[in-house]
Amino acid sequence: MTKVSEIQDAVACLPSKDRAKIAAFILEGLDEVHYWVEDEEVLRRAAEFDSGEEKGLTHDEFLKACGRA
Repeated sequence: MTKVSEIQDAVACLPSKDRAKIAAFILEGLDEVHYWVEDEEVLRRAAEFDSGEEKGLTHDEFLKACGRA
């Protein structure tokens, strides 16, 4: 049987789009969904990021915003 660490290592080597597909697959399989985002909103936000209209956060900025820094 495949170990979780082996799956993580394999997924870590994949391109970003493939990792996102796997993440969505896993989240869809959870019994309790704690989120809901329309596809249109995701596409709009991605376009804003790609155009430079919105800037992303560094890992440290993200941790600070979550109260973990």
